[in-house]
Amino acid sequence: MEYVSAVPVPQPRARAVTASDASGSRRSLAAGLLLGAAGATVVLLASGQTWAEGKASVGGGSLPLTADGQDVTGLPAALAIVGLAALVAVFAVRGASRLLVAGLLALSGLGAGLSACLGAADSAALDEKAAQTTGDASATIGALAHTAWPYVTAAGGLLILLAGLLALRYGKLWPTMSGRYERDGTPRPRKAARATVDPDRPEDLWKALDRGEDPTREA
Repeated sequence: MEYVSAVPVPQPRARAVTASDASGSRRSLAAGLLLGAAGATVVLLASGQTWAEGKASVGGGSLPLTADGQDVTGLPAALAIVGLAALVAVFAVRGASRLLVAGLLALSGLGAGLSACLGAADSAALDEKAAQTTGDASATIGALAHTAWPYVTAAGGLLILLAGLLALRYGKLWPTMSGRYERDGTPRPRKAARATVDPDRPEDLWKALDRGEDPTREA
């Protein structure tokens, strides 16, 4: 009778996470958080600054008027808030949901930047203020000037966009909020077995008390 020895066939194994992967994950995570938070802060602050200024004719004189970013368009600030929410939500989801949220983060930054650029040369907000101030619906603004704050707002939107692109590229490597509460497959350390205490031996009783155990409790 011939005996055939069984040769184990190597099974494919999942690629282990290398040190470079972990390092890249940490760097992209830190960069994404920094870019997203900084971008949203810049957009919210810059959209509250003066974007345009001019003078409205009133009774033979002129009245200086200004319009901030919220007067021109409230879209950049609203999208910055959406971007902040998406930045937090990225760490609460995983898989396809994380890609969707990362895409929302990127689109929020893109929309904030584009809307700020479109409002950089806007004069409608000042014309509306002039009409309200003078009571003349046909009143317009003279000596119209625009500031650089719309472009600062657009730069903040670009930072949010970059954070979204990082989340789309590296988000699958980022941890989730509940990750530390889940089992990762590694064996958990077992509690040390309770030493046997012989009630007839006083030295065992004293040793149990020194360990903080109750010698009268049965194992």
